[in-house]
Amino acid sequence: MTFIATFLDRLSAGVDHVLRLIALVCLVLMVAFIALQVVARYGFSAPPAWTEEAARYAMVWVGLLGASISFRAGFDPRLVKLPTTLPRPVLAIGSLLRGASVVAFLGPILFYCFYGPGLNPARSFLARNFYTTAETFDMPTIFVAVTVPIFIIAIFLHGLAHCARGLTDLQGEASKRDTNASDHA
Repeated sequence: MTFIATFLDRLSAGVDHVLRLIALVCLVLMVAFIALQVVARYGFSAPPAWTEEAARYAMVWVGLLGASISFRAGFDPRLVKLPTTLPRPVLAIGSLLRGASVVAFLGPILFYCFYGPGLNPARSFLARNFYTTAETFDMPTIFVAVTVPIFIIAIFLHGLAHCARGLTDLQGEASKRDTNASDHA
């Protein structure tokens, strides 16, 4: 179990690192597009139409990738933050409920990214965006829409890694208790 937990944790950390880099690039692009829009609007009275839309698309990437980064770091909003002094089984149930709510909320969204009504992949969210283009420049909106399944899959991976770490910690504590009990006997 420790091998699986370590593998999932390293994979989660690697994915998190890549998503952080992509989010950083998108953040820089968003600021650059907005700055160009402001300079062109107030400096030259002729703003390019595409900068606003490009900044909006970069913002979508930053926001969704930032959500997965926050989830891994534990900065995501929580309804109840349980004190760490509670017994381990109570904390485990809390983590289980948190994971179940994440799957219940994001699972259907991920499903409909790939399947539309009647389980038709041609009517899925991604398929519909494949044929739609941006308003101000010739780019399929699939490049923006693909962020949705990326961030959901990343959150699921981070959640699995977190659960595996928690289970490994529980196994480690149980073996320590068994060892201490046999030492005192």
